[in-house]
Amino acid sequence: MAGFILFKGNGIMDEAAFREQLAQNGYGDIGIREMAANHTEPTHTHDFGASILVLSGEISVTLEDRVVTCGAGDTFALDANVPHAEQIGGEGVRFLAGRK
Repeated sequence: MAGFILFKGNGIMDEAAFREQLAQNGYGDIGIREMAANHTEPTHTHDFGASILVLSGEISVTLEDRVVTCGAGDTFALDANVPHAEQIGGEGVRFLAGRK
């Protein structure tokens, strides 16, 4: 499915490097965000694209054709206007995100 790209963590990407990558790729509104344990967001879209590095915890993103679970060290990018739902794991999630 176009609109969602996942990179499983391999220990190479740290917070500083990801911030630099976000800026180089034109992302703004860069910051750390947190979501509470077991929080659910029903299907929705955003009018911006997002790129995220999971720092701790877990988030599952439900897309039209699959569910993708991301944990610490994983990064993903989601294009604007892609319908998706979000489910946060039992420990919550903390992530670094940028928007464009």
